[in-house]
Amino acid sequence: MKQRVFVVGIDGSESSRRAAAYAVGLARRESARLIGIYVRPLPSGIVSLADASGAAASSVVASQDQVVTEFRDTLQRERTRLGVDMEIVVRQGDPFTELCQAARELWADAVIVGRSEGLLHRIAGSVAQRLVRCGHWPVTVVP
Repeated sequence: MKQRVFVVGIDGSESSRRAAAYAVGLARRESARLIGIYVRPLPSGIVSLADASGAAASSVVASQDQVVTEFRDTLQRERTRLGVDMEIVVRQGDPFTELCQAARELWADAVIVGRSEGLLHRIAGSVAQRLVRCGHWPVTVVP
């Protein structure tokens, strides 16, 4: 029998941390493989034009690296303690597109994401809402 695969979207927000914690517990109970997907947003052209020295871009990359490092450290600690097969994949691009592509490539049985905390996402549609509407996988949205 094929091992189940769960994909969890992480972005460093509090809701994505809760989603990751939920996903770890679910993967442990289901003896499933857990893949954390971190999507680095494409650099904004406006930031590049306004920041000739590159300091702002370096700051953004450093904060993104911190999110990945934090999640990797947690994986190292919890993998042994909980006995869950976990890994992290870093991609670059649009979070919705990259999460869908990763879930397709990994033959995911479910996708777990945190609820959007931004007001704009509540109006225009969040990644979680778009994943639910996509309808390809069961999606759990963790508040």
